[in-house]
Amino acid sequence: MPQQNPTADGLGRRTLLLGGLGGIAAGSLVASPQSAYAAPKPAAVKDPFTLGVASGDPSPDGFVLWTRLARNPLAEDGLGGMAYKPIEVEWQVATDERFRRIVQADTVTAYPQAAHSVHVEVNGLDSGREYFYRFRTGKFTSMVGRTLTAPDANALVPSLAMSFVSCSQFEHGFFTAYRRLAEDQPELVLHLGDYQYEYRAGGYVAPGGNVRDHEGPETETLANYRQRHAQYKNDPDLQAAHAIAPWLVVWDDHELDNNWADEIPENNQPNFLARRAAAFQAYYENMPLRRTSIPRGIDMQLYRRIRWGKLANFHMLDTRQYRDDQGCGDGYDDCPAAIDPARSITGAEQEEWLIDGFHKSKARWDILGQQVFFAQRDNNAGPAKITSQDAWDGYVASRQRITQGWVDAKVRNAVVLTGDVHAHWASELKLDYDDPTSRTVGSELICSSITTGGDGADSNPADHPFLQINPHLRFYNNLRGYVSTKITPTHMQADFRCLPQVKEAGAAAFTRATFIIEDREPGLHQTFDRPPATLRKAAADPAQIIADTVAWETERP
Repeated sequence: MPQQNPTADGLGRRTLLLGGLGGIAAGSLVASPQSAYAAPKPAAVKDPFTLGVASGDPSPDGFVLWTRLARNPLAEDGLGGMAYKPIEVEWQVATDERFRRIVQADTVTAYPQAAHSVHVEVNGLDSGREYFYRFRTGKFTSMVGRTLTAPDANALVPSLAMSFVSCSQFEHGFFTAYRRLAEDQPELVLHLGDYQYEYRAGGYVAPGGNVRDHEGPETETLANYRQRHAQYKNDPDLQAAHAIAPWLVVWDDHELDNNWADEIPENNQPNFLARRAAAFQAYYENMPLRRTSIPRGIDMQLYRRIRWGKLANFHMLDTRQYRDDQGCGDGYDDCPAAIDPARSITGAEQEEWLIDGFHKSKARWDILGQQVFFAQRDNNAGPAKITSQDAWDGYVASRQRITQGWVDAKVRNAVVLTGDVHAHWASELKLDYDDPTSRTVGSELICSSITTGGDGADSNPADHPFLQINPHLRFYNNLRGYVSTKITPTHMQADFRCLPQVKEAGAAAFTRATFIIEDREPGLHQTFDRPPATLRKAAADPAQIIADTVAWETERP
C-alpha cells in the first residue's frame, strides 16, 4: 500500500512529540462537600501514565504497543504507587495523530503481578505505513506515540531511516541525545544494551562527578529492578525517543550486573540466579517485546529476526545469556582461552540460527544488532595480542565461524552494529585480522554512549593508537551520542552524531563523521569530518589514551 501523507492535517511528527499533542487529560476525583463542615476532600488521583509509551518489533501487519501504569514511579516496592489490583486499560491505533481515523481499539488488563505493564500485539494493519497510538484508563490519557509497520516481505523498499544507541547511565548525564534522536524522526530505533545501570547512587562515578542520583540500592530484587526501570522511563527525553518510532531492543550486561556471563556473575553472588530471574522479569515488563520473550525463570528468548521488506534483515543477538565465561579473569589480556575453538559468545543454538538466517536471506543488507566490539582490537604494538576478553576478541573462533558463515552464504552486505564501549568507532571486518591486506568482508559501526562516562572529549581520530595498531579500525571519537543511518538499495550512510556535553541538558547535536557503505562493496568510505573548532583537543600521550580506553571499558570504579 502506498505511504499516505502523515501530515495532511498540517501537524508534523515533531509537533506530536515536542508540542504535547494528545497530552494528558488530568482529571481528578474529588468529593463535593455537603456542608461547610464536610470531611476534607480526598487527594486528587495522580496520572498513571508517568512512564510514557513505546512500540516495538514491527511486522508487516502490526507491532507491539507498551505502557506501564505508575502514579509514583520511584516507589520502593517497585509497583509504582498503584493499588494491588487489575486495572482495565483502553488502547487505540489511528492513522492520524488527532485520532479522527481510529483503525483498531480494545481494552487490556494491566495486572499487579506484572507491575501493571501492558503489552498489546496489534495485527491486521496495512504494511509499510505510519500509525499513531495511545492508552486510556479512567479519566487519564497517555501521550501519543508514533510507530510503523514493517513493509511487506517482498516489498522493494526505497529507504529506511534507522538510528541505534546504547549505554545510558542516568547518573552520568542528561538524556539529551535521546531527545535529539527523536527530533531526527527515524523510522526504526535499535537499542543495543545497557539501557539502565544497576549501581546504587554513587557506585559508578563519571569523571568530574555525577549530575543525578539513582534511587534505591544496587538492583538485586524484582522490586529494585522495577524501581530502576521506572526511574529511567520517567525521563522525558527517553520518553520522546520511545514515542517517535518502533524499537528493537537487546540487553547487554548492566540490565543485570556488570560483565555477567550466562549463569556466572562478575563477582561471587550466592543469589545470582534469583537476581537474574528478577532482572529478566523487569526487563520484559518495561520493554516493547512480544509474548515470545516472556521469561521462564532464569531464561528469556531475546534473539530474534525482523525483516524490513527486501531491503534489510535485522538479526538481533544475545551475547550474554549463552556465552562461556570470559577468559583469564576478564579485562584486557593476551589470553590463551580467547582462541579456544570450543568457546562461544552466542552459544551453539543461536550461532546455528544466525548462520541459517544468512543462508536463507534475500535481503540487500543483513544487519547484526548486538552488544560488544566485533572486530579485532589489539592494544599492543608488539607481538603480544592484548585484547578485551569481554568482547568478540575473547571468543575468536566464535567470531570466525559467524564471519565465515556470512561469507559462505554469500550475504550481499553484512553490517554489524555495536554498543558497549562508550565511544564512536567504525571498523572493517576481516577473515584474517593479522593480514592487513586481506580482503574486507563486512563493516562494523559502533555507537557511543548516551551518557555513560560523562561528557567525554573530542579528538582527532588519528591520534588514537588503536587505529595504528589495527589498520582495519577507521574511526574513533569519545563524545557522547548515537548513530543515525539511512539504508537504501545502493548504499548505507552512517552519521556519527555527537553532543559537546551531557552534564548540562539541552546541548545541540552535530555530525562528527559520515561513512558510506556501498552495495556489494564491503568497507567504509568516509565523506565528512569537521567537528566544531572549539571542541578539538591537542593530541594526548598514546600510552595514556590506551590506558583511558581500557579504564572506560572496565566499568567498575
